[in-house]
Amino acid sequence: MESASQDINLNSPNKGPLSDSMTDVPVDNAAASARTSAPEGLTLAEEEELRSELAKVEEEIGTLRQVLAAKERHCGELKRKLGLTPLDGLKQNLSKSWHDVQVSNAYVKTSEKLGEWNEKVTQSDLYLSASNTLEDWNEKLTQSEAYKKTQETLSQAGQKTSAALSNVGSVISRKLGDMSSYSIRHSISMPAMRNSATFKSFEDRVGTIKSRVVGSRENSTDGLHSPPGAGDKPPQDSAPF
Repeated sequence: MESASQDINLNSPNKGPLSDSMTDVPVDNAAASARTSAPEGLTLAEEEELRSELAKVEEEIGTLRQVLAAKERHCGELKRKLGLTPLDGLKQNLSKSWHDVQVSNAYVKTSEKLGEWNEKVTQSDLYLSASNTLEDWNEKLTQSEAYKKTQETLSQAGQKTSAALSNVGSVISRKLGDMSSYSIRHSISMPAMRNSATFKSFEDRVGTIKSRVVGSRENSTDGLHSPPGAGDKPPQDSAPF
């Protein structure tokens, strides 16, 4: 009873026996008792069942990770055999992601909202007034005298340029044709003209005239150096050619 009547106030000077008994409690036993204590609302049997199920799930997760790694390696080998590069895979993933975005509810709702806004804008009085004003300006501009004159000037300049280029091309082609035809005619006509009867007759006549002129010069030279009696003979008439 005396020990029970001891002051249990920690700040009291009479806390000796109580403090000694508290220091004798091991820390490990306290932690073990804290771990073995079931959570609030669970019995020890339920806790053991949950811990067993958690261990099984963790084991299944590890097995699935190993299977997934093996499947990824097999997929990489198949892609390598098919000649598929990582870039092809990236393109495929991007295409699939874009398709998923297009079929998503957010994208569909946004597209519908944009369509409604576009319809409202195009049907508004401000938009219709601006469109009509731009059409009036365009019509006035195309019907103005300055626009017509500018268009006619550009059209005439283009026609003149085309005609000049066509004329230059025709002249160059004609000159080249004349030069080639002249060279061909010259190369063909010269041998044929030399071998013709007219050319040969002309050459014969020129040769006859040349021989007669040379002969007359020789006769005149002989008359100057001959004796006096030699000049009494009448000169022979040269035959006409």
